[in-house]
Amino acid sequence: MQEIIAVIFDFDDTLAPDSTSGFLGQCGLDVPRFWQEEVLPLLQDNWDPVPAYLYKMIEKSNSGEIEPITKAGLARWGAELPLYDGAELIFDRLRQAVRRTNPRLSLEFYLISSGIGDVLRNTKIANEFCDIWASDFDYDSAGVIAFPKRVVSFTDKTRYIFHVQKGIFGPGFADKPFEVNRKIGPEDIRVPISQMIMVGDGYTDIPCFSLVRKDQGIAIGVYDRKNREKWGRAWGFIEDGRVSNLVPTDYSEGSGLSDSLIMAVESIAKRISLASHTYQG
Repeated sequence: MQEIIAVIFDFDDTLAPDSTSGFLGQCGLDVPRFWQEEVLPLLQDNWDPVPAYLYKMIEKSNSGEIEPITKAGLARWGAELPLYDGAELIFDRLRQAVRRTNPRLSLEFYLISSGIGDVLRNTKIANEFCDIWASDFDYDSAGVIAFPKRVVSFTDKTRYIFHVQKGIFGPGFADKPFEVNRKIGPEDIRVPISQMIMVGDGYTDIPCFSLVRKDQGIAIGVYDRKNREKWGRAWGFIEDGRVSNLVPTDYSEGSGLSDSLIMAVESIAKRISLASHTYQG
């Protein structure tokens, strides 16, 4: 039996308030206007949401309306952006829960986001993740954003579920984008999808929710209690059977989300232990 559990997080509105909106606000932009009057018309013209907002950020950076957006500026924002309550401590709490249930098991964390990689890779919790997959910019010689280098959206996210499944992560695979297509047998699977927990909040997470649920993994939907306009979307995940549970974005000890995650890792740990005992016996 593969004795690894993987917890996979989205980032924006899952571990922290929308990091891109927060960055744009720091730049002095009218954030609601940016999304409604700059990005929305592109969506109405059949643009995908993620390249639409990346394109508009490049346009704003080049317009003179704000200071040019740089790699260094994105990294600074990542280091200072606020996280949801308890987010920095949830990782150790889950490791402890797994050790109590079955000390032989390993618990790994991954981040799959449509947000900006150079922000996410500089957050206070970045070192908790085995790998971070997100949208990225290419930069010009002055370090200013020039072109989208990687776009992670909707079904793009499921690609990285298979990276986790096959053990394709870390610097050693950075220059091997087609490795994920390699066919493997059951004996080569590093983390079965049934041993994954997916935590997310938005439409871009739906394909991952569906994939994980289909293969008997656990999908947990979260919502920001302070953002009522997104509550209906979150409830829709329950109505459509997309998620196993729906809880507010509070990772503090004793919160509904903390308890849900602990119960999820313990449930999978017990299942692995039972299967291993049956296999050996």
